Amino acid sequence: MAPALVTTSAPAPSPAIVHTDAASSSLEGRVAIVTGAGSRTSDICNGRAAAILLSRRGARVLLLDAEQAPADETERMIAAEGGTALAIRCDVSDASQCQRAVRSAVEAWGRVDILVNNVGIGGPAGNAVDLDVEEWDRALRVNVTSMMLMAKYAIPEMRKVGRGAIVNIASVAGLIGGTPALLYPTSKGAVVNMTRAMAAHHGVEGIRVNCVAPGMVYTPMVAGRMTPEVREQRRQRSLLKTEGSGWDVGQAVAYLASDEARWVTGVILPVDAVTTAGNAPSPGLRPDAKAA
Repeated sequence: MAPALVTTSAPAPSPAIVHTDAASSSLEGRVAIVTGAGSRTSDICNGRAAAILLSRRGARVLLLDAEQAPADETERMIAAEGGTALAIRCDVSDASQCQRAVRSAVEAWGRVDILVNNVGIGGPAGNAVDLDVEEWDRALRVNVTSMMLMAKYAIPEMRKVGRGAIVNIASVAGLIGGTPALLYPTSKGAVVNMTRAMAAHHGVEGIRVNCVAPGMVYTPMVAGRMTPEVREQRRQRSLLKTEGSGWDVGQAVAYLASDEARWVTGVILPVDAVTTAGNAPSPGLRPDAKAA
């Protein structure tokens, strides 16, 4: 059963206000929608982590997932911490289901302030010659079109409160090459530039649009597809020599959704332990000789 409608709303900030104090990380009074908010295992995925962290900052969170049970578990975890959430089964590649999801948030809590577009799949394997074209089309609709559809219905609600924050989840695969499949980096690259375009479109409305590009974090999406040896190899490829998790991605999302990032929009934020910054320095090179 959906919670009773809450009619209170926080006033939208005036663009003319000069902020003399540091912005707050609190999301008290705000409503967030997180897609892909469930996890197929007990491990913490990006969407579940983001939802929990938004709740810890005070937001009420609508949890969307293609399967009900994983979303229900995220709702249970949030409720156990004293937060407020509502889990709904939703195929975000379907426009009518996206529209109903946004309507559910408004019916439950009266507003929408934050949208986290997290859903993504690996898609078909192979290069342009080898891949399955029908699977290509389906994966693009899940990875790219779904984000447009959720924004299509969430943005009008954000306009009503005079502000909003959208965070799209891409991948470092959308920033650099080298992946064996064509679909995944292509779709994530589309998310990167869709973020920039949306930020330019809606900034004048007080709606910020940013993107988090995770690196090789360990999440349920990859956990079942690697051996312990491969997992260790991935960890060692990081210049920090540490393994990232959904919590690292979720922290970046929570920051971008909050007023702490009030002057941040159109940004692509890698959370990748230096993957996109370059490789370790080449060994054995002597410094340039000093000029006489």
